[in-house]
Amino acid sequence: MTGVGKAYENGYAERLMRTIKEEEVDLSDYRNFNEVYNRIEEFLDEVYMKKRIHSSLDCMTPSEFETKWRAE
Repeated sequence: MTGVGKAYENGYAERLMRTIKEEEVDLSDYRNFNEVYNRIEEFLDEVYMKKRIHSSLDCMTPSEFETKWRAE
Protein backbone atom coordinates (compact mmCIF):
# COMPACT_ATOMS: atom_id res chain seq x y z
CA MET A 1 0.00 0.00 0.00
CA THR A 2 1.12 3.55 -0.62
CA GLY A 3 1.16 6.71 1.40
CA VAL A 4 -1.49 9.40 1.57
CA GLY A 5 -1.98 11.26 -1.72
CA LYS A 6 -0.51 8.52 -3.93
CA ALA A 7 -3.65 6.61 -4.86
CA TYR A 8 -2.39 6.00 -8.41
CA GLU A 9 0.26 3.66 -6.95
CA ASN A 10 -2.33 1.55 -5.15
CA GLY A 11 -3.76 -0.06 -8.30
CA TYR A 12 -1.50 -3.11 -8.27
CA ALA A 13 -2.40 -4.04 -4.69
CA GLU A 14 -6.10 -3.47 -5.37
CA ARG A 15 -5.99 -5.69 -8.47
CA LEU A 16 -4.27 -8.49 -6.56
CA MET A 17 -6.88 -8.32 -3.80
CA ARG A 18 -9.68 -8.43 -6.41
CA THR A 19 -8.12 -11.49 -8.04
CA ILE A 20 -7.80 -13.31 -4.70
CA LYS A 21 -11.40 -12.48 -3.83
CA GLU A 22 -12.91 -13.44 -7.20
CA GLU A 23 -10.83 -16.54 -7.94
CA GLU A 24 -10.40 -18.03 -4.46
CA VAL A 25 -12.46 -16.53 -1.65
CA ASP A 26 -15.81 -16.19 -3.44
CA LEU A 27 -15.57 -19.75 -4.78
CA SER A 28 -14.62 -21.43 -1.51
CA ASP A 29 -16.22 -22.50 1.75
CA TYR A 30 -13.91 -22.14 4.73
CA ARG A 31 -14.36 -23.71 8.16
CA ASN A 32 -11.94 -21.53 10.13
CA PHE A 33 -9.26 -18.87 9.85
CA ASN A 34 -6.41 -21.37 9.55
CA GLU A 35 -8.05 -22.93 6.51
CA VAL A 36 -8.49 -19.49 4.94
CA TYR A 37 -4.85 -18.67 5.58
CA ASN A 38 -3.59 -21.95 4.13
CA ARG A 39 -5.86 -21.93 1.09
CA ILE A 40 -4.99 -18.35 0.15
CA GLU A 41 -1.30 -19.12 0.54
CA GLU A 42 -1.77 -22.19 -1.68
CA PHE A 43 -3.71 -20.12 -4.24
CA LEU A 44 -0.91 -17.55 -4.44
CA ASP A 45 1.86 -20.15 -4.67
CA GLU A 46 0.24 -22.67 -6.99
CA VAL A 47 -2.31 -20.75 -9.09
CA TYR A 48 -1.36 -17.07 -9.18
CA MET A 49 2.38 -17.63 -9.56
CA LYS A 50 2.51 -20.85 -11.61
CA LYS A 51 -0.71 -21.25 -13.63
CA ARG A 52 -2.35 -17.86 -14.12
CA ILE A 53 -0.94 -15.91 -17.06
CA HIS A 54 -0.55 -12.14 -16.76
CA SER A 55 -0.99 -9.83 -19.73
CA SER A 56 1.51 -7.38 -18.24
CA LEU A 57 4.14 -10.17 -18.41
CA ASP A 58 3.60 -10.99 -22.11
CA CYS A 59 1.07 -13.69 -21.18
CA MET A 60 3.53 -15.60 -19.00
CA THR A 61 3.09 -16.69 -15.42
CA PRO A 62 5.17 -14.82 -12.82
CA SER A 63 7.30 -17.94 -12.35
CA GLU A 64 8.00 -18.18 -16.09
CA PHE A 65 8.78 -14.47 -16.25
CA GLU A 66 11.21 -14.73 -13.33
CA THR A 67 12.96 -17.72 -14.87
CA LYS A 68 13.33 -15.87 -18.18
CA TRP A 69 14.50 -12.70 -16.43
CA ARG A 70 17.17 -14.58 -14.44
CA ALA A 71 18.42 -16.30 -17.60
CA GLU A 72 18.99 -12.99 -19.38
